[in-house]
Amino acid sequence: MADLLSDIVSYLDTELRVAEVPDYPGAVNGLQLASSGKVTRVAAAVDATLPVVTKAVEAGADLLVVHHGMFWNGVNPVTGAHFKKLKTAMEGGLAIYSAHIPLDVHPLLGNNVLLAEAVGVTDLRPFFTWKGIELGLKGEWEGDLASLIAAVEGVLGSGVHVRGEPGDAAGKVGIITGGAGSEVKAVAAAGVDTFLTGEGPHWSFTSAEELDLKVIYGGHYATETFGVRALAERLGQEFGLPWSFLDHPSGL
Repeated sequence: MADLLSDIVSYLDTELRVAEVPDYPGAVNGLQLASSGKVTRVAAAVDATLPVVTKAVEAGADLLVVHHGMFWNGVNPVTGAHFKKLKTAMEGGLAIYSAHIPLDVHPLLGNNVLLAEAVGVTDLRPFFTWKGIELGLKGEWEGDLASLIAAVEGVLGSGVHVRGEPGDAAGKVGIITGGAGSEVKAVAAAGVDTFLTGEGPHWSFTSAEELDLKVIYGGHYATETFGVRALAERLGQEFGLPWSFLDHPSGL
């Protein structure tokens, strides 16, 4: 169908509540790059970078669904790598759709809930009010911090950085994927004992130490692969399309 892209975009905008969920202005949630409308294969990735766009075109995808879109650094001249990225996508017939906070907080397809469920955190409930929405999830972990660390590393497939003593009880676990480490003070005030996030600035570790907040830094990229995978799989089911995940980790 030549106009399948319009149907998919309408479906995603509604499912993710793109018009309702607040975000950083540079996120520009929704369809970021149009195409002829033809969609035969979906690719999912965390970041809409030139290497990822190139991989998507080479894989024969004509729709790329990402978490971090093309406009994080604001308005830039269409030159250099930016020009090459757009040229590669447009010549390859690749449309690009991005969903940031709307995907993080989705109750079924979101990064937060999928990471929490994969790790095994129980009794999940929303927490951390931000711009009128609940940005994270809070739940329970019956074991110690060491067992939670092991579960997180098993799910992420990589090591983590930790603030806290492994033998201490993990207790109430707050989860906000990505770069939420700077929110340690507010997270501790919300009654969280252990904070699972992606990354944070240097001072977030020292502040957490003073607050006696245990923190697991799982990596920004590693904690945010879940949502786009689930979203691409959902599109595959709803529209009968093949899909793939393009893994391009930053190591951060």
